Amino acid sequence: MREVSVERLNEGDVLAKEVYSSNGKVLLGKGVVLNSVYIARLRALGVYGIYIDDDLTSDIIIEDVISDQHRYEAMAAIEKSCKTIQTQKDNELGIKESISNIVQDILFQKEIMISLMDMRNIDNRVYAHSVNVCVLSTVLGKGLGLAVDKLNELALGALLHDVGIVNLPKEVINKRGPFTKEERDIYQTHTLHGYDLIRNKKETSIIIAHMAYQHHEWTNGKGYPRQLKGAAIHPLAEIVAVADFYDCLIHGSPGIPRVLPHVACEILMANAGVRFRQELIHIFLKYIAAYPTGYTVKLNNGETGVIVGQNKGLPTRPIVRIFNGKINRKQVRVIEYNLVEERTLFVEYIIE
Repeated sequence: MREVSVERLNEGDVLAKEVYSSNGKVLLGKGVVLNSVYIARLRALGVYGIYIDDDLTSDIIIEDVISDQHRYEAMAAIEKSCKTIQTQKDNELGIKESISNIVQDILFQKEIMISLMDMRNIDNRVYAHSVNVCVLSTVLGKGLGLAVDKLNELALGALLHDVGIVNLPKEVINKRGPFTKEERDIYQTHTLHGYDLIRNKKETSIIIAHMAYQHHEWTNGKGYPRQLKGAAIHPLAEIVAVADFYDCLIHGSPGIPRVLPHVACEILMANAGVRFRQELIHIFLKYIAAYPTGYTVKLNNGETGVIVGQNKGLPTRPIVRIFNGKINRKQVRVIEYNLVEERTLFVEYIIE
């Protein structure tokens, strides 16, 4: 399979992974042959890219670090929990099973390299973000050597970190360009709203509430809402902050336009010691593919190919499959470059 921008889809392309709604309902199933109606619908939903299958990339398998079932069960659970929290009634949140499933999936993985793009849309954007932050936070927590009980606490706080955003105006939540001062002020209230919504729930703790409260604080003291600095920020909130910032970069978020994964990695490195502790960025980037498997790239020698594999610890030196001809043309000559071995070659850019 390979990733293709929705803008570059053609009629006849075959969907390689399902597209889901926020409640786990399949909007388009794996194996569906795309036509003009489906492509127009994907664009209307605000989907950036999808995975398709073709003869030359059918052997490329891109695995998520958690199962599809557990990802979409968690999305449905966080949507339900947000509604429960908003009612202020003392109802069960019902997300412990989802948290346990995510943590166990990640602990089961021996080698983690995050390449998969989740196919979020306008319908599930907020909940997909919450689940991805939960997954990324848990991966970083595992990399830091946290005990299982701490990983469960971290995963719960990460899943709930943005509950305060659901009360904000939709025009603020859905904005991807720069905020006006008024919009920024409104958006920044979501950390306090989240803290207030979480702290009195029986299934949570004050630490969980502080992950929602502090996930926009910076280690240099220039974050919000309280301009906390360094050790004043809770260590679990620091982890959630890194995961939240990365996911906001690669998928877009309120006030932040979307960038490609290798650019997001560069932005994270530039913020090591500024927004985030250097140790956290150093460990986090060990698990992130700068050029994700399945993406189409242009090399500095002018050739175009698809990323087919990763080299652990060398995120900018993937394995690239070059097609001597158009990707969908049969009987083309295939060459693979391992950029660890081909030291004069490098990826110039990702083709969207």
